[in-house]
Amino acid sequence: MNDASPRVSVVVLSWNTCELLGACLESLSAVEEEVALEVIVVDNASDDGSADFVEKKFPSVHLIRNETNQGYAIGNNLGAQVARGEFLLLLNSDTEVRPSALTTLVAFMEAHASHGACAPLLEHKSGEVQRSCKRFPNRRTALFFDTIFERWFSGNRTIPRYFMEDFDHQSSRDVDQPPGAALMVRRTLWETLGGLDPDLWLFFNDVDLCRKIHEQGFKIGYVAEARVMHHEGASTAQFPEFGLMWHQNRLTYYRKTFGWWGGQLARCMSMVRGWEELRRLRRAGADPEEMKQIRQVMTDVWRA
Repeated sequence: MNDASPRVSVVVLSWNTCELLGACLESLSAVEEEVALEVIVVDNASDDGSADFVEKKFPSVHLIRNETNQGYAIGNNLGAQVARGEFLLLLNSDTEVRPSALTTLVAFMEAHASHGACAPLLEHKSGEVQRSCKRFPNRRTALFFDTIFERWFSGNRTIPRYFMEDFDHQSSRDVDQPPGAALMVRRTLWETLGGLDPDLWLFFNDVDLCRKIHEQGFKIGYVAEARVMHHEGASTAQFPEFGLMWHQNRLTYYRKTFGWWGGQLARCMSMVRGWEELRRLRRAGADPEEMKQIRQVMTDVWRA
């Protein structure tokens, strides 16, 4: 891939998605004539041979091997540290870039100095559009999201607002928060902001980054003309502590964004959700060991 004065530095975080990673890198190889690229793969101690595969099949890729799984935020920060391009593209390993997507994103950034970042339309393998953008979560989001209160007050507007159900994702517009699966950021702005918050190890780091971009006075564009195929959740679904990490990272984000009371709200709603799950498992006659795991997650979140 292009080594001379790259316009775009693509950081691909890898963790046990060897086959998908290969397809992602092949898609980048296919579009490298469209825009000067450098591709940086950060492998988070995969045990499926991903790093060796990249080294052998894609020798022009800058490969960083982590001895342990450093998580999403730290892994991407490590890749960004060696980036040289004007634009930094965070790209999940379970994506495939469609033709002209990168040139469209770069053209958008060149034409819109008021925008600090932009993101493409994400689509499923079938071509169906993923409704991936969200508005920033607020305190009411923590109260209603995936809790008994959402079901008790089914007519509330908090969840539809959060998931942007009023937007079909078929047209371009400014948004609060596109997903980090494919997010292009001006590298100078990234460096000013200090990258992703390492305390948000796996989740909410992209939400936090987008919020900081807006706080700097920049907009974020959703560019529907640029398309990227996304095998949603292929890597995180393998993570054994998915639920615990999500609740802990949400607590950290709410505390950071809304102060002590925000953190307490997130903690309490995690407890409510935990009790709901225990009640469901008890009624279903679940294995006591499974219920013990839920209680442990609740304890860990409460102590976080």
